Amino acid sequence: MNVYADRQQTLAVLADELAARFAVRAAQHDLDGTFPDENFVDLHESGFLKAVIPARFGGDGATIADMVIAMEHLGRGDGATAMPTAMLVQLLGRLNDEMMWPEALAEEICRDVVANGGLVNSVVTESELGSISRGGAPRTTATPSDGGWRVNGRKRFASGAPALRWLLVAVVLPPSAAAPDGETATAVVRSDSPGLKIVPAWAGSLSLRAAGNEDILFEDVFVPKDKLIGRTPIAPRHGPAVIPGTNGWNLAIAAVYLGIGQAAVDAACDYANGRAPTGLGGRAIADLTHIQQWIGEMQIALDAARAVLRDTAQAWTAQPDLRPTLGPRIAAAKYLCTNGACTASEKALRVAGGFSLTRDFAIERYFRDARAGLFHPPQDDLATAYVGRAVLSSRAHTPS
Repeated sequence: MNVYADRQQTLAVLADELAARFAVRAAQHDLDGTFPDENFVDLHESGFLKAVIPARFGGDGATIADMVIAMEHLGRGDGATAMPTAMLVQLLGRLNDEMMWPEALAEEICRDVVANGGLVNSVVTESELGSISRGGAPRTTATPSDGGWRVNGRKRFASGAPALRWLLVAVVLPPSAAAPDGETATAVVRSDSPGLKIVPAWAGSLSLRAAGNEDILFEDVFVPKDKLIGRTPIAPRHGPAVIPGTNGWNLAIAAVYLGIGQAAVDAACDYANGRAPTGLGGRAIADLTHIQQWIGEMQIALDAARAVLRDTAQAWTAQPDLRPTLGPRIAAAKYLCTNGACTASEKALRVAGGFSLTRDFAIERYFRDARAGLFHPPQDDLATAYVGRAVLSSRAHTPS
């Protein structure tokens, strides 16, 4: 246990150091809508990005129990940097538990990140389909070409786009004798591939304005045959077969929003302790009961979310046999973290009053950034229904 505790402490300290740097830069990048390239240089050079990469591929093999702590701390500094980083964490960290990709491909991607930095992300959302997590098939196509495939289409919300080195692109393949209705697959695409273009589309968005959630245009992008994986025949279905976002490594994203919520509490406390209006005779507003109540409500919501998050991450890490049963707990942790962040950041506005609406304080940015968490899978309706079904099922054969 000491080994794990030491690694968690080391990663938390590193995350705090990085978060402090990112926090200094965050307001200007948010104001300008610019991508914080320097943050991702820092993440690479510090070794943070390789923390989750399997040891046999040159990384440190950190667990999700390690990373929920680190990602929360990183999220306190700048959610717009932490969120795209969490996308890499959830994809490459999962390789420690299961090899979802061909071994040679996984090693190529991991060793590239270790050596050169950059991000890895799934690029799946399309304007026509809304959220791919709701079960739609992609419109982006992959057609046969000598030695591989040609990819054409346009994707949205490619988080961290300017820093991406590898994109996992959801595509549809044409019908064949083996799959009369076509197939879906994942095309693994290098970001420097000819025909791949980043299209600015995120400037002025409500949340995470510096996250680089741009569109990606694919115009006849060649993908070698060994980099088209996960081919699955298209068959009629009614919604997704598996609730999206309920692998244990998805908890890294929930942790980022918990961090944003905690940053809002910290900022509200700093304001309340330092604000001494003349009407209170020089006393700080922190002495007022209703301010104390708001702060208490904020912290209680986040502490409850943190307890569920860390307990679930620890269960995933320490008890692999339980993983098939942990889906509802993962969904609950995501729900609690993102909604807790929304609650905390909204009450932070109340603590600081009208001043919270100005850029003099980071509270308004935390309020905006927290809202992005609502739209990561599983969204609230899917999460609560999933938990509800699990509870109902557990009681189905219990005598009344």
